[in-house]
Amino acid sequence: MTFESQNNSKVRAHTNIALVKYWGKENEALKIPTTSNLSLTLDKFYTDTEVTFKNELAADQIIFNGEAVKGNKAKRITNFLNIVREMAGKNIFAEVKTSNNVPTAAGLASSASGFAALAGAASKAIGLKLNKKELSRLARRGSGSATRSIYGGFVEWQKGFGDQTSIGVPFIEKVDWNIHIVAILVNKSEKEMTSTQGMKISKDTSPYYVEWKKLCKRDLKNIKIAIKAHDFSRMGKIAEENAMRMHALTLSADPDFTYFDADSLKVMKLVHNLRQRGIECYFTMDAGPNVKILVEDHNLVSLKQELKKDFDEDKIIVASPGPGIKYLK
Repeated sequence: MTFESQNNSKVRAHTNIALVKYWGKENEALKIPTTSNLSLTLDKFYTDTEVTFKNELAADQIIFNGEAVKGNKAKRITNFLNIVREMAGKNIFAEVKTSNNVPTAAGLASSASGFAALAGAASKAIGLKLNKKELSRLARRGSGSATRSIYGGFVEWQKGFGDQTSIGVPFIEKVDWNIHIVAILVNKSEKEMTSTQGMKISKDTSPYYVEWKKLCKRDLKNIKIAIKAHDFSRMGKIAEENAMRMHALTLSADPDFTYFDADSLKVMKLVHNLRQRGIECYFTMDAGPNVKILVEDHNLVSLKQELKKDFDEDKIIVASPGPGIKYLK
């Protein structure tokens, strides 16, 4: 780790969608997962964050999409900035300006892109020069899935054995495969049950959680084989099954809860029907009602035509494999 003189930086980071899910923490404070997992970074959804450290500030100032942020949301960012300040050995407050091209807290990994961008911008602005491995470790302290958004393409988050080794590792960063993720924004509102709350309840109370950990290990091994072989059928099947098993944990928790709504179920049924008709596609969902569909290029037009029968075009967003973080300043 080296230092450089800099007090302002702006970074863009993209969201990711987990194909083998992260659902539960082994260490809450350090955000270390119970299982290793794997995601695909997306090009269409991203966060731009600019951080400026200023001697004249008496507290951190956080602006999100043009509005001042207070309360718990501000505290989460300030706590993260405290980690950055401790790493740099500097006691100076920051102005943080963030704009999101992602519906916040609706199951589209806005916290992943948000904290990946914040990690990159804050560390550079305060004078730290971190490599991607160090950035991935830092981003994890803000949001677990942010550890994967440092990189583009397919990324594995290795559970590791503690703070130093629990990091994102690129699996295939440059994706030479004509695949897409179609996001259907059935509900853009914030979810009632946060991912953090949902993970803890599921881990603590679902009778199936031990089996979930075993299945994730198997799914991770098999999906990596499928991705390397460009085996879309096998990759899609594993991703869909893994997602449904994650959501089975929420339904079997005490108290039980779900991220599905009526439109989520409608999209899932449509995907099953399309496969029966020879239009191959597979769905996945994170902690929110919005459904993401994996599809190859030659089936994209047919899939969109079917979706448009039930959903407005502005709710259907086609994404492709996206890049890792980019320094804009």
